[in-house]
Amino acid sequence: MGLPRTLKNCNAFIDGVGHLGEIGEFEEPKLALETEDWRGGGMIGKIKIDKGLDGMEATLTMGGHVVQLFRKFGTTDAGGVRVRLVGAYQADDGSAAQAVEIYIGGRFSQIDPGKSKPGDMTEQKYTVPLIYYRRVVDGADEIEIDMLSGLFIVDGVDRYAEIMSIITS
Repeated sequence: MGLPRTLKNCNAFIDGVGHLGEIGEFEEPKLALETEDWRGGGMIGKIKIDKGLDGMEATLTMGGHVVQLFRKFGTTDAGGVRVRLVGAYQADDGSAAQAVEIYIGGRFSQIDPGKSKPGDMTEQKYTVPLIYYRRVVDGADEIEIDMLSGLFIVDGVDRYAEIMSIITS
């Protein structure tokens, strides 16, 4: 029997600037295939046809007011904001902590400053549609997706390499 690894602590680096003590929460993007139903002649039921990847979106929740992030709103570069989230996950069974790094690239599509009241904690939420996502666990790349360059690597296998080779030669 094992115990789950839980996030013990984290930090966020946004365009290379650390936000230790300010990052409150990070919601990773959902990874999903875009599919379409297909039932052809002779088939006895529908199947889902792979149509590529769904769009990805992440959110950051920061404690307090971080003016540098407001200044990034409206950038014309689709990958104009780069975030590296570093988390330490550990099970309460005496096992070593596990390093998980999430790299994302996108731009803020929405900034929700939330409610502000004197003397109360404030949180501001930043929504980031992504063009780039990479997940690294203990130094090993697990998943890398680059929507613009057609890169889709899972556990060292580029699932889109054959298609990219056909359309770029």
